[in-house]
Amino acid sequence: MAPTIQKIDLKTLATDVVARATRAGATQAEAIVREGDEFSTVVRLGAVETLKESGSRGMGLRVFIGQRTASTYTSDFTDDGIEKLVSHAVQLARVSSEDPFAGLPQREEFGQLKHDLDLYYDDVYSLPSAERIDYAKRAERAALEVDTRLTNSDGASFDAATGGKVLANSLGFVGEYRRSYCSVSAVPIAQDTNGAMQRDWWFSSARTLKKLDSPESVGREAARRTLRRLGARKIATTQVPIVFDPIVARSIIEHIFEGANGDAIYRGSSFFAGKLGEQIASANVTVIDDGTMVGGFGSSPFDGEGVPTRCTVVVDKGVLNSYLLNTYTARKLNMQTTGNASRGLAGNPGIGAGNFYLENGTESPADIIKNVGRGLYVTEFLGFGVNMTTGDYSRGASGLWIENGELTYPVEEITVAGNLKEMFKNIVAIGNDLVFRSSVAAPTIRIDGLTVAGA
Repeated sequence: MAPTIQKIDLKTLATDVVARATRAGATQAEAIVREGDEFSTVVRLGAVETLKESGSRGMGLRVFIGQRTASTYTSDFTDDGIEKLVSHAVQLARVSSEDPFAGLPQREEFGQLKHDLDLYYDDVYSLPSAERIDYAKRAERAALEVDTRLTNSDGASFDAATGGKVLANSLGFVGEYRRSYCSVSAVPIAQDTNGAMQRDWWFSSARTLKKLDSPESVGREAARRTLRRLGARKIATTQVPIVFDPIVARSIIEHIFEGANGDAIYRGSSFFAGKLGEQIASANVTVIDDGTMVGGFGSSPFDGEGVPTRCTVVVDKGVLNSYLLNTYTARKLNMQTTGNASRGLAGNPGIGAGNFYLENGTESPADIIKNVGRGLYVTEFLGFGVNMTTGDYSRGASGLWIENGELTYPVEEITVAGNLKEMFKNIVAIGNDLVFRSSVAAPTIRIDGLTVAGA
């Protein structure tokens, strides 16, 4: 029988696979080993609808023969499985095309952060399954108890996961770290006197149960967000200031990551190409990618190639200050990696964010809304309609109408349209309510000059 993952020294396994690959003819080799456990449950109206618990392990191998490269992966950790992994990778590399930019980072570029990033807690797996399920039940129950108009539920969930990663290569780098994660969410459904229904949601996520919001607070917030959507109206097409809730504001900031992504830059498929040092946003906009943040959802001691993560100011007071690069894209652009390599078990590294966020502003969300005479507060986006080559932007949305600085009534079946090139420059207000609920975050923002297409 194959040994269980608990009996395997993952560091030894990774370094051994690298050594086998070089003995088989690889001039460079890199192995990544991952293992983890996951739990997920969804309850609806107090009954368990889905319950999943799994453990997984896998290993990926990337080899180079000169400037030819190939990768393979497996979940078979037996000697025979590893032998096939190595031999197949080397065979594939021999028949692949040469790429002058292929290869591992330079030896001096490897390393890892030494301080504790506070990424792993045992407690996310300390609860018995019954108590994990109860987290979801409590969130749903709290939501439905808020108001009699909350008559149904799209479910509530609780998730937990732990995992470990080891990366080793033939240039002497060996690194490892572990992560943990847990979350609770609720999606209630409300119905008004005319029978019209609305739904919304809320959630909390953390590295440890100690920092997770209570299920009751999650359920109550989900209920509040759902109830405020009852009685939604359509509005006529207009052009007004738009205030974006932090949950939707982060999706706009994600487009800055997509635009600064080295893959898109060297392919010429981003409107940020050739814009380094130029003003691409208003002067109040500073966007940072920080993989070193203690406890961050996107933090790690090293990136997908073994390069230390770092803090990169991508946009500095509106000026495009840096692209986000791995080794390959850096070589393509004649630049240096920013420690943003991201990879799974198979394939070449891509570009991944650390903790990517828009810096806090100085205004409260209430003051931002108060300063809008007539406008829209967007709380949800629907669908996708973004062209990163041209910047054209059009997405379905719903939210609340602003009249004389106050939220008045809910609106739905609208489309928000503009161009990202102008949108970033028309961010006229930034809130002071930055909270990380994932690896990408933004506070409340106001953007002028957008068109709201309605009835």
